[in-house]
Amino acid sequence: MRPRPWPEVPELTAQVARAVAARGPYPLAMRVRDELGELFADAEFAEAFGSRGRPGWSPGQLALVTVLQFAENLTDRAAAHRVRYGMDLKYALGLELDDPGFDASVLSEFRTRLVRHGMEEKVLDLLLTALKDRGLVKAGGKQRTDSTRVLAAVRDLNRLELAGETLRSTLETLACAAPDWLAQAVPVREWADRYGPRTHSWHPPASTSKREEMALVYGRDGFALLEAVHDPDAPAWLRELPAVQVLRTMWVQNYHRTVTEAGAEVNRRESKDLPPGRLRLASPYDTDARYGLKQGSWWTGYKIHISESCDDADDQAADSQAMLPEAGGPPPRLITGIATTDATVTDAEMTEPVHHMLAARDLLPAEHFLDSGYASAELIVGMKKSFGVTLVTPVLMNSSPQGRACAGFDRTAFTVDWDKRQATCPRGDTSTWWSPATLRGTTAIVIKFDKETCRPCPVRDQCTRSKTGGRTLSLQPREVQEVLDHARLQQGDEQWRAKYAIRAGIEGTIHQAVAVTGMRRARYLGLHKTHLEHVFSAVALNLIRLDAWWNGHPLDRTRVSHLASLGLSLPA
Repeated sequence: MRPRPWPEVPELTAQVARAVAARGPYPLAMRVRDELGELFADAEFAEAFGSRGRPGWSPGQLALVTVLQFAENLTDRAAAHRVRYGMDLKYALGLELDDPGFDASVLSEFRTRLVRHGMEEKVLDLLLTALKDRGLVKAGGKQRTDSTRVLAAVRDLNRLELAGETLRSTLETLACAAPDWLAQAVPVREWADRYGPRTHSWHPPASTSKREEMALVYGRDGFALLEAVHDPDAPAWLRELPAVQVLRTMWVQNYHRTVTEAGAEVNRRESKDLPPGRLRLASPYDTDARYGLKQGSWWTGYKIHISESCDDADDQAADSQAMLPEAGGPPPRLITGIATTDATVTDAEMTEPVHHMLAARDLLPAEHFLDSGYASAELIVGMKKSFGVTLVTPVLMNSSPQGRACAGFDRTAFTVDWDKRQATCPRGDTSTWWSPATLRGTTAIVIKFDKETCRPCPVRDQCTRSKTGGRTLSLQPREVQEVLDHARLQQGDEQWRAKYAIRAGIEGTIHQAVAVTGMRRARYLGLHKTHLEHVFSAVALNLIRLDAWWNGHPLDRTRVSHLASLGLSLPA
């Protein structure tokens, strides 16, 4: 590849495209070319391409085609067809009317190059840089983040189906890679009947005993194949095949052998002996996909975390008038970050990585609106110290018996003197014990009141359930505890709740991502390619929102049903 500027739009192409566009809404592709020009320069992708060989398609133009492909939720073949016949894409790419375009496989090769060279987020970085130069995104202000599940591009398999399909896929790979060796190593005729059809093409036995017997047959055959592959006389490169490595891992996770005088006995592992979900393979084809659970819903695949700007309309309007007086309305809310993880990673584990991602783009907000899954008192303190970001998020309420029952004296009824290392109960008695401790792996402070003080107390039953001992308090370190107490106090304030309501808008962004780009279902296999898909989807959504803003279209409001409209129109 030799980086070169994008060609100017040919006069005839521009004339025809504008004539066609005059009969309807101005196309997104043409608007992007008019407003942003050469958005993705070839030089930005140079490291993913060689400097010798036959000339290829411009990677910058392929990036724009891929973004527009996701904006219309097209397949590779349909996207290549649009480049060949669509006037708007020829205009956006600066192509002549008779340009034949490219083969659909070019898009797949382009994505593979980006993943191989770690450039999954390049297009989002370039778009956000261009928008920062125009003042449409900036550090400070408000942002919000939320996550949703993503289904991997594989079938959900139970343990029996997973074992059978893994062995079948390994045999298919070996039959292609080393057919002569495989014919000598295993009973091909017998195994062809057993492992020829895919597991979803037939029904397993209904009997539990027969299913268990079938699982053990799979286990013995799998161990026999692994022994044959690792035999000293077998070609050494066979054991390096990815499918063989997957088979070995799957068998270690699901089976074990017991060597006795009668020989090796194969058994399936009990459920309690399986590896943790973060390590357990869920498919022989997508080794990054994992089993996930959120709010009682199970799925196989990934999670995506979406961050977007959410400044107040008044602030946005003031900024837009200062920057772009000719534009109509405040700037749109734009996606500033995308993070993709396997399904087992919790939201709280991603709080710090999300802020590192935003800091790398110089787009850290002043206030970050999150749901309670992302937050803890430690994270609220840590994000403020490390990034200067205030997390606006609900925290878990007091979990003590008194706090859960909303009766009696919970921790807030006690006055804590951190300097004197002493607590005072509601009746004025002071604690006699103050000691640092570790509770469930976290640093804590344990405070105890003398049992002789608590035993005759007339309100003892409202303070502790202990029959003989005194009241005990467990606190977090001072800075964390004070932040936690302040956050819990704020949550009960109506003004805080009204402010926090802005976080709910991220649900609309997730809906738009699912409805427009199909983000809920992964197109590709593997974490890196799935993340690449999510990044291109985010850029597509940003361009769709920018297009609406450039055209002066306001944000859609929540639809009001006909019945609700009728109720509002009736006299009180």
